[in-house]
Amino acid sequence: MPSPVVGLVILDLGNPFYAELGRGAEDRLVEAGCTLTICSTDARVDGEARALSVLEEQAVRGIIVTPVSQDAARVLATVRRGMPVVLLDHTDDELDLCSASADSSLGSRLSAEHLLGLGHRRLAFVRDSGAVPSVEKRFAATREAVAAAGLDPDRALRDVRLPAGQQPAAAAETIAAQLAAQKSAPTGLICQNDVIALGVLRGLARRGVSVPDDVSVVGYDDLPYADQLAPALTTVRQPAAELGRAAADLLLAEDSPNHVHRRIAFAPQLIVRGSTAAAPSGSARRG
Repeated sequence: MPSPVVGLVILDLGNPFYAELGRGAEDRLVEAGCTLTICSTDARVDGEARALSVLEEQAVRGIIVTPVSQDAARVLATVRRGMPVVLLDHTDDELDLCSASADSSLGSRLSAEHLLGLGHRRLAFVRDSGAVPSVEKRFAATREAVAAAGLDPDRALRDVRLPAGQQPAAAAETIAAQLAAQKSAPTGLICQNDVIALGVLRGLARRGVSVPDDVSVVGYDDLPYADQLAPALTTVRQPAAELGRAAADLLLAEDSPNHVHRRIAFAPQLIVRGSTAAAPSGSARRG
């Protein structure tokens, strides 16, 4: 009889998005008589290796994992040793594994096209220091949207990475204040997630920069507090609980007879609120 314990390996348990995702997975697993063990890697490769190793040693029923990097060697090694694995918030055409994800590329295109449509011509993509596959896809999609608008991505889009080893919101607060003080500062900021966007809003406020009159800000995830910020945050909604539940369903089906790997994809949605508006007068010409 398989173990009733399922492992969930995520990037950051401190991010409410992953907490909601874990709740969705847990709700489904409890219905099936299982228990969930959650491990946070802090988006570190050594953290991922440690979590996978511990869960294997515990002989769990299977593992749901958000890989830290595009190199999935550790995940594949786990699969080769006979452990069922489901990818979460990650897809890879070369990996014959079940996966549940939202379309990261679409989400970032929606953000970029929204700001470009408002006349913004100097953008920045604000993200963590790591190279998480889904975030890399988002940045690539943002560059493509900028290029499709007839702009040079190398000039119109800045890749702004937060310092490693710091809390994302605090680091984003410092970075946003620094960006606002620069000549030809970006007028549109696309944030990796709502936690970073919260820090960005605080940093801009500290500098006396008006959002959205001077700078527009877009987040990602649509966390519960996003519509309670001042101004309310324009963001990309991901169905976190549904993602977790879908991943759990895939994991539970791994030991079914004649199992065939499936990929479940959700479409993100742009939620427009008060943190975005038309670019400041003249900014498009200067860009």
